[in-house]
Amino acid sequence: MVLAGGQGSRLGILTKNLAKPAVPFGGKYRIIDFTLSNCYNSRIDTVGVLTQYQPLALNSYIGVGSPWDLERLDGGLFLLPPYMKEKGGEWYKGTANAVYQNIRFIEQYDPDYVLVLSGDHVYTMDYSAMLSYHKQKQAEATISVIEVPWEEAGRFGIMNADRDGKIAEFEEKPKKPKTNLASMGVYVFNWNLLKRYLQEDEQDPHSSHDFGKNIIPKMLHNGQRMLAYPFKGYWKDVGTVESLWEANMDLLCEEPLLDMYNEAWPIYCVNPVQPPHYVNATGRVCRSMIGGGCLVYGEVDHSVLFPGVSIGEGSKIRDCVIMPNARIGAGVHLERAIIGEESIVEDGCQIGCEEYADSRPHQSDVATGLTIIGENILIPQNCKIQKNTVVSPENWEQDQFVHLYVV
Repeated sequence: MVLAGGQGSRLGILTKNLAKPAVPFGGKYRIIDFTLSNCYNSRIDTVGVLTQYQPLALNSYIGVGSPWDLERLDGGLFLLPPYMKEKGGEWYKGTANAVYQNIRFIEQYDPDYVLVLSGDHVYTMDYSAMLSYHKQKQAEATISVIEVPWEEAGRFGIMNADRDGKIAEFEEKPKKPKTNLASMGVYVFNWNLLKRYLQEDEQDPHSSHDFGKNIIPKMLHNGQRMLAYPFKGYWKDVGTVESLWEANMDLLCEEPLLDMYNEAWPIYCVNPVQPPHYVNATGRVCRSMIGGGCLVYGEVDHSVLFPGVSIGEGSKIRDCVIMPNARIGAGVHLERAIIGEESIVEDGCQIGCEEYADSRPHQSDVATGLTIIGENILIPQNCKIQKNTVVSPENWEQDQFVHLYVV
């Protein structure tokens, strides 16, 4: 069961019109490609994707699951949005409630175990190895865990485990974390046990119906055998603009921790028909990923260009993520910027090249030197936009800015 209905509000304008799992990543993919590819590579052939927030783009992208070999007569991939029932219906109230509302879907397969996954993390993982660990240790619930930097520990569910992996404590997003062992949002449950806890949780009027806040702590309190499964590979929660940018930049190392070139563990995706990318004699590309159909007439350094992007002559692009079909004119200078899908930056613009601007209150989440341009936005000629700025359809009105100098 893949939880893919989140808004991803910390990604701001990047998730204004699409769910977080549908956000482009890595020059070719969408975030959900990693979870679905892990399922295929782990030989899991029955997958339910629970969608809710802005599902149109995500549903259209996933379709019937053909890229992940999940278009099947027996099992396969199923999109599971909230729906009306005989006694009414309601939105998913939390991660646990989302699975609860689909108990009938799960029951028709009569499973012994259910794997609950987040559809908005970037990583490669063999779920079958985790399931084998769960069975071997005779666990009732197993949580995949990873050590995170101490300064980030407060963003995650944090736990203590003994030498045998048995979980002794769990706290969701603690203000003062005791350890840096974080839940990855990857769970294996004995189905009959999980079903009972979901049903009990649904009757609790004080519950927020969340795995991290309610189900896991309740199981731990009741003494269920819960184990931590240590994960040593690359894993990134791309829940903020900065972490999304960092994860894309991580791919540009000489030996990236996330190996997308591993033939034994390919990442599958929907591949639109695109011609090869083209680099003109005036163009230069260094330490970058260039998607199909890109036209490069300028200089691109340490950046990720998605399919259909064009870079004009004399432009300099550095440390940028440029989403599909964006067009960058001639003589443009971009640094540490994320440019949204279908946006146009006209000739002579300078974006992210000035000193820090004072962060406006609603922009405090991007006080990192990044500049974010939303989707389908036209930046007119010779416009200068400082670092630490968000440009969205709501705040981009050309006549608000003197001489098109945005701070």
